[in-house]
Amino acid sequence: MSKTGPLLTFDILTLFPEMFVGPFRESMIRLAKKKGLVKIQVHNLRRFTLDRHKTCDDKPFGGGPGMVMMAEPLFKGIEFLKARRPGAKVILLAPQGKKYNQREAWQLSRESHLILVCGHYEEVDERVREHLIDAEYSIGDFITTGGELPAMCLVDSLVRLVPGVVGNKDSIQHESFQNGLLDHPHYTRPRVFRGFSVPEVLLSGDHKKVEAWRKEQALRRTQERRPDLLKEHRKDH
Repeated sequence: MSKTGPLLTFDILTLFPEMFVGPFRESMIRLAKKKGLVKIQVHNLRRFTLDRHKTCDDKPFGGGPGMVMMAEPLFKGIEFLKARRPGAKVILLAPQGKKYNQREAWQLSRESHLILVCGHYEEVDERVREHLIDAEYSIGDFITTGGELPAMCLVDSLVRLVPGVVGNKDSIQHESFQNGLLDHPHYTRPRVFRGFSVPEVLLSGDHKKVEAWRKEQALRRTQERRPDLLKEHRKDH
């Protein structure tokens, strides 16, 4: 661990802590943890139940299909973590949340402590959302089995923004979504592969021409694939 401690700490509250073992032992997250730049702790929500069955869900009042995550274990779990991490921001991962994007990632990366609550079943008891949640995010307009996979995506997106994690910090500034556009095409060796050549402009050595080509390609790719992003880009520029 670094002398000043981790730059970003995650506490994850979940019904399925074993889901996080593999992803958090690999790649950039593993390196960030090894360097002491981030700290990640996963907590089993069932620790905060009172009955011998470790019950965390119940039928919804008013009837209807599915089960709802109960208020009591969630309140106890979140309050326990907040007592350990004063000032931590509590985030619920659930389909009703605001759609997560790179802009949100940059904002969250400025935090020092995040408590991630993994939603499950049909929903969480609304009193949890009303009284304990600071922000709620969805990773897209589709349904996952629970908030565990979205939580992993959020952690991964934030860890790579922590200073010192990515080797070349300038590379982050030229990725898709960073300036409101998708990234331009990239090429590497060999110059010709199976008869397919690298665009000549990239071999010209003329940096101004290369930059102009990349910008043109980024605009074209965004127009073709994500015209919604291009509208936002034009507003910001």
